[in-house]
Amino acid sequence: PGVLPLGALVLPVPGLMRILGIDPGLQRTGFGVIEAQGARLAYVASGTISTAEAPRGDLPLRLKIIFEGVREVVQRYTPDCATVEIVFVNVNPQSTLLLGQARGAAMAALVAADLAVAEYTALQMKKAVVGHGLANKSQVQEMVRRLLALPGLPGKDAADALGLAISHAHAGASFAALARTTTLERRQHAQYRKGRSY
Repeated sequence: PGVLPLGALVLPVPGLMRILGIDPGLQRTGFGVIEAQGARLAYVASGTISTAEAPRGDLPLRLKIIFEGVREVVQRYTPDCATVEIVFVNVNPQSTLLLGQARGAAMAALVAADLAVAEYTALQMKKAVVGHGLANKSQVQEMVRRLLALPGLPGKDAADALGLAISHAHAGASFAALARTTTLERRQHAQYRKGRSY
């Protein structure tokens, strides 16, 4: 009694972190899962959540598909944390609003799963993965392929999601090092204080 059979107890690997990256989109939401241990990165999974089956004008159904898709990814791959791309206002305010709602559905699924969520801009991701913020989609795909030693190029949405996860793997280590030496005050993007965003 009280003795477990050999192999029954699985201990977590020290310093191993599984990160889920989400590249939100109303038609296609990319996801990418990697494992990071120090400087070592390993590919776990990637793909897209498509809302093509929903009628074009049915926004609530599309948001439901995104929410449930992200929730399924979380349940299947059990990440330790997640990261989502920050949406900026572009030329078309309506497109920005729709993209923001898709992003909100994805973030709600992550938060409902009690995951810590970090946020990075596309510029930050491109700098972390490619080395400069003006990189195009194909450059991000190629660098993600190299960094994760993939046999082929990931899809564009999946590559962006994997790039976000890679960015967090690098930045997370830096933030942890800073936290050990100084007191860090959490500053969250897209928060509002007295009616102003900062």
